[in-house]
Amino acid sequence: MSGVRSELEARIAALGFWDGPVTLQSLSGGITNHNFLVDCAGRKFVARAGDDIPEHQVMRFNELTASRAAAAAGLSPAVVHAEPGILILDYIDAPALGPEQVRAPEMVKRILPLIRRCHREVPNCLRGPVVMFWVFHVLRDYTGRLLEEGSRHAARLPELQAEAALLEEAVGPIEVVFGHNDLLAANFLDAGDRLWLIDWDYAGFNSPLFDLGGLASNNEFSEAAEREMLESYFETPLTDALWRRYAAMKCASLLRETQWSMISEIHSEVDFDYAAYTAENLARYERAFADFKTL
Repeated sequence: MSGVRSELEARIAALGFWDGPVTLQSLSGGITNHNFLVDCAGRKFVARAGDDIPEHQVMRFNELTASRAAAAAGLSPAVVHAEPGILILDYIDAPALGPEQVRAPEMVKRILPLIRRCHREVPNCLRGPVVMFWVFHVLRDYTGRLLEEGSRHAARLPELQAEAALLEEAVGPIEVVFGHNDLLAANFLDAGDRLWLIDWDYAGFNSPLFDLGGLASNNEFSEAAEREMLESYFETPLTDALWRRYAAMKCASLLRETQWSMISEIHSEVDFDYAAYTAENLARYERAFADFKTL
């Protein structure tokens, strides 16, 4: 893995974009891309290196389009250079959040307006083709790939796909917004006076319930916090029908994270314990699906 990073560092350092010598420092935390902090004549940038990932339906043209639109909408750092496999962004000197910070009530109040802006303002800044991220299509594709490629989880997959079909029926017709679709805590940066939302690998048109379910499940919200989040986002009292649809989408978000990790166990070259990540997310999905069945 160090050889891969060394090659990428050399490639990034040799870009014609720089107007002087550069130094690179590897950034931790990425489990899809290789990320580097770059210093060029005292100005800092973040370099993201990664090609298309067909097994995860990650297409870099889509990430670039979404990143530029999110920057234009004021949600994300500016894209300063892009070429195949490389994305250079302005550096934001702000720490990433952790799950315990995200689920704090005062932080949720700061995060929800950011999500609304993603859903409602980023589409006005989009230029060119972008994708739709429909989690149930992703799950069907993951299941097919995992079976074809002899995943160690193959015996469990038919049951999980049957459950996904029940969840898709429960979600029903959707409102379409532009979703980030990967609301892990580390994708929020807190600059004190404002929040930033980064990493648009999985962005695309979707239901707002997916981002809300992902925010809650990734950061382990309590049920009370989830109910308050939904009422705040939709600005209306929560109904039993919306709660059930939301619960179904939250389950789908957890199942997608689980199967994402199952695929990554086979394909990823990033140094990360995907087997443990699969087990953690599968257990969380099973708990959420058991709760959903009681509704």
